[in-house]
Amino acid sequence: MSKVRKIMGKYYDMLAEDIRLVEGLKACMNCGVCTAVCPAAEFYNYDPRQIVAIVQTRDDEEIERLLKSDVIWYCGECMSCRPRCPRGNTPGYVIQALRTLSQRLGFFVESEKGRQQLALKRMIGDNILATGYCLTPRNILPELHPEQGPVWEWIYSNDEAVFGRYSECYGKEGAGALRKVDGEDGVFVKVGLLLRYKKVNVLFNDGDHAIIEYKEVDETGIRVHDQVVYKGSKLYDGKAVS
Repeated sequence: MSKVRKIMGKYYDMLAEDIRLVEGLKACMNCGVCTAVCPAAEFYNYDPRQIVAIVQTRDDEEIERLLKSDVIWYCGECMSCRPRCPRGNTPGYVIQALRTLSQRLGFFVESEKGRQQLALKRMIGDNILATGYCLTPRNILPELHPEQGPVWEWIYSNDEAVFGRYSECYGKEGAGALRKVDGEDGVFVKVGLLLRYKKVNVLFNDGDHAIIEYKEVDETGIRVHDQVVYKGSKLYDGKAVS
């Protein structure tokens, strides 16, 4: 039994603290309808029925294996499973709860798909904290998006004149669309998003080697992960994601 598991206790109990597990897992009878209608199951070695079955076993070893795997990151969260389950379960909710726990414990850095969350953090998360939007005009660099053509290049060079027509606070603090927001305050802090966001940092990445620093100190004062080194891992710096 791993040191982490001894400290943290049963993973199912931790999952049960998430309302999405409570709402998404009532009484699975393993009929497999969710897998039959799942778009991701057509393209990946992915079986929502099996994931739900593992969670229902409450087996710490099996759940930990899930939390460290690529499997929980295959779901596209389309929720096709929700209206079709004869027992009213929502495997997509269960997957969301597993992802959150994987991030909370730092297990997501054990899988390639999990580590790709770092790209989302840099590409989308930083934008949300700075502007409140996943993507803004200033993020679409002409040199990285030549398919946009010369028109976009002109718009990008004159963005304040163009988008300033729609918002007096374009790129500035205030009210309105495309404004500048303070991600260090307000709702990001109140819901705990900022605290989790700052726990993960890529200290070094040259394409072949990477050092990921993940720090979390829970109520017991235990640090779960710290400076995990990966060789040959496919990490991205947020500038060129394929």
